[in-house]
Amino acid sequence: MAAPMDDMFSFCVDPGKVAGSVEVRFIDNIKGKGLFAKKSIKKGDSIFIERPLVAAQFLWNALYKYKACEFCLRALETAEENARRLSGNPGLSLPHPELCCVRPELHQACPQCQVMYCSSECRQAAADQYHRALCLGPSQEDPEHPINKLKDAWRSMHYPPETSSIMLMARMVALVKQAKDKAHWQKLFSHFCSRAANEEEEIAHKLLGEQFRGQLALLHSLFRAALYDEHLSRWFVPEGFRSLFALVGTNGQGIGTSSLSQWVHACDALELPAQQREHLDSFIDQLYKDIEKETGDFLNCEGSGLFMLQSSCNHSCIPNAEASFPDNNFLLHLSALNDINPGEEICISYLDCCQRDRSRHSRHKILRENYLFVCSCPKCVSQMDELDVTSEEEEEEEGEAEGETEGDEMEDEMTDV
Repeated sequence: MAAPMDDMFSFCVDPGKVAGSVEVRFIDNIKGKGLFAKKSIKKGDSIFIERPLVAAQFLWNALYKYKACEFCLRALETAEENARRLSGNPGLSLPHPELCCVRPELHQACPQCQVMYCSSECRQAAADQYHRALCLGPSQEDPEHPINKLKDAWRSMHYPPETSSIMLMARMVALVKQAKDKAHWQKLFSHFCSRAANEEEEIAHKLLGEQFRGQLALLHSLFRAALYDEHLSRWFVPEGFRSLFALVGTNGQGIGTSSLSQWVHACDALELPAQQREHLDSFIDQLYKDIEKETGDFLNCEGSGLFMLQSSCNHSCIPNAEASFPDNNFLLHLSALNDINPGEEICISYLDCCQRDRSRHSRHKILRENYLFVCSCPKCVSQMDELDVTSEEEEEEEGEAEGETEGDEMEDEMTDV
């Protein structure tokens, strides 16, 4: 069922302006809905800015000391603190520290459980929306608390790199629990992509890895023990729990925030004499080399969120739009990568740049395994009769090598926890 327009745009900054620029249309039973331009959009234009219905930091990311606001996921470390930790150099000093946007003096903790927020506004917003239902109080570090048991079970099943979080589902439940208009929030969540039972099962399995059946049953049991609410009883039966997993798995948008990245962008904007510019650029290049050697690809505070309008964007291997988080928080900016004509579908890529450069066979393998669909974008259609450069055997070897690398990275990082 299509969402009413006031729902689709209600989480956007300036929803009236956005509604005049884009529209959501039903395409077909396979692709479902899509986002289309109502007027010309120029390359580089901001199409919309949207806040999520709910968001959560990944559990492993938080355990690895990536400090983020519990509500908006804003990075809480200063750029210098962030650079020191990521590079493994505790004595590192950044030039132009005044360019760091983090304000530690504004940070606040929940008085009961001590989780951190970037501001009093975020602390109050979390309390008003969901945190009262999830606050562990003095039991924050108690491994026997039902919510901590749920978190530990998830971490033991879903190692980095993470693609989802059980806490996103927990916050959905808590949000409905605390809401005065519970039906309204349940209706909002029902607008997200729904799946048939067999697809829900498969998505849940993909989120958990290979040995899934016992894991899914255990998670369901712990989820029910920690969060059961009679208003949401359908989410707590096995079929409803799988459906919730499918909703998060197919609609969750990754969120990445970084105080260091913001500092680098601010440095790039400085007007400096040529020699100073060269010196600063050289410093930043070396810093990223040191970080890559010490930390690898895990640079950001990472989590995921559910975005109402963004969730209507379909995938393309040649996207004309991309999502980013330039404000160092959970506000999603959708920007045009190319000129977009009226009536044209606005598509993003579910693959990163490196994945999009791989063969059609490889791209489809990633999309089938993670998103359970076969891409029919113009790039894939044009390559359909071409011989893929990478053979199936090479792809399997590549996948095995990637698995070994991820396992090594995880093992190395866990020693620092």
